[in-house]
Amino acid sequence: MVKAVILAAGMGTRMKSKTPKVLHKVMDKTMVQYSIDAARAAGVEEICIIVGHGAEEVQKTVGSGVTYVEQKEQLGTGHAVRCAREFIGQEGQTLILCGDTPLIRAETLKNMISRHQEQNNGVTMLSTILENPDGYGRIIRDKNGEFVKNVEHKDATQQERASKEVNSGMYLFDSAALYDSLEKITNDNAQGEYYLPDCLGIIRSEGGHVDAVITPDETEIMGVNSRVQLAEATRIMQQRINHHWMEQGVTILAPELTFIGSGVTIGRDVTIYPNSFIYGDVVLGEGTVVPPNTVIGLEF
Repeated sequence: MVKAVILAAGMGTRMKSKTPKVLHKVMDKTMVQYSIDAARAAGVEEICIIVGHGAEEVQKTVGSGVTYVEQKEQLGTGHAVRCAREFIGQEGQTLILCGDTPLIRAETLKNMISRHQEQNNGVTMLSTILENPDGYGRIIRDKNGEFVKNVEHKDATQQERASKEVNSGMYLFDSAALYDSLEKITNDNAQGEYYLPDCLGIIRSEGGHVDAVITPDETEIMGVNSRVQLAEATRIMQQRINHHWMEQGVTILAPELTFIGSGVTIGRDVTIYPNSFIYGDVVLGEGTVVPPNTVIGLEF
């Protein structure tokens, strides 16, 4: 059985908003909902959301069907996951996701799960290669390509910072290994926080195999911490959705001026004119023509 823990307790100071960061929307859906939907589509059976800032609002918006655990103090990702230790337990695997990475695909998570189970890993993390990895935790490998350690940017040496393989912050752990290692991490680092990646070294030192699956699409790990990044995530999601429907036989005359929600279903030979916003559980039958400046299901 695979469970998921989604980190959604952060304040999101750079958003400059009263709304909790994970409740800001990309297209027609909150960021945290994308993580929930990707986890479920990947086969996750139970989901726990770590809440903190704006906890009541997050719970009200997300609703039932998930477990909530509150992180009362923001003491790092390791501390956040430790709050869910009872939920994690010691059976199966636990997927760790972030509530502010809405571009992660279910197919990528399925690949992580398959790789983890086939290799009987203690931990499998998602990584990618960035030309400019500043600010990200680096993955350090040995000459044979085997994982050695993860080091946060602020704690990395100049040599370690030369690595362009970065940690996405998304992992699949053997639950028992995670349960035990969470009690052993410390806050002896530049930030004085409990880092979840420190669990990797602990598990490796105790004989567990640590691996990283590299996604070639660096946008999947993109975290949203500002309105500028929110707009960029929206642009990428808009492109993904429009590209999908055009590949299915839909004519979109101006993709950059067309916004289609993830819940929309569209038949072949539909034509969509510019400045259209189509959200919600909408079905456009074959041959439908959507005139310019159409708005369906968009709430103001």
